[in-house]
Amino acid sequence: MDIPVIEVDPRLVDRAAALAARADRVVLGIAGEPGAGKTTLALGLVQALQDRGVPVAWLPMDGFHLGDASLTRLGLLRRKGAIETFDGWGYLATLRRVLAEASHAVYVPGFERTLEQPIAADRVIDPGPALVVTEGNYLLDADEPWSLVREVAAEVWYAESPGDLRRARLVERHVEFGKSRPDAEAWVASVDEPNTARIRARRASADLVVDLAL
Repeated sequence: MDIPVIEVDPRLVDRAAALAARADRVVLGIAGEPGAGKTTLALGLVQALQDRGVPVAWLPMDGFHLGDASLTRLGLLRRKGAIETFDGWGYLATLRRVLAEASHAVYVPGFERTLEQPIAADRVIDPGPALVVTEGNYLLDADEPWSLVREVAAEVWYAESPGDLRRARLVERHVEFGKSRPDAEAWVASVDEPNTARIRARRASADLVVDLAL
């Protein structure tokens, strides 16, 4: 799936650059509902910061999806994307490593949407200063280990889009990666939308709400 790189509001870029100036390593989280545009915002922000010469890296939470073999063993394959289908403790430990280990490269997993599987050591946080932009659904959740992300991140922003647009994006995403349209619509209704309600309930705890009505 090709993710468009959008032009980010310069005020957001200014705010992120100010966070980067706080220390050699700083984590900025972007939370939001499925299909809200978190990845699009993260990549646009990364590009804008790079254009300004700000050291920056991207660490997607999707790399901490449990693989299908583990989901099948746990009986969770039909819940893929729900909070219990992620390695939350592993994600938190990686964020802590990224902050503590700036003297050497830290390899982190990515997520291949064509395969719908996490890929180990798919990305790297290079040695030296960096604003590490991480994005995912549950960065504001109240349950551990997700609640501990707030101790690691300098800020967590909440990306949101209108519900109709967001749901349409989700259906198209599922169709693109192999589901029939009826199956995609059923998945959005039975899996994505219950996850959305849990995520939306934590909106007020974000440091900043970013409207992505694009």
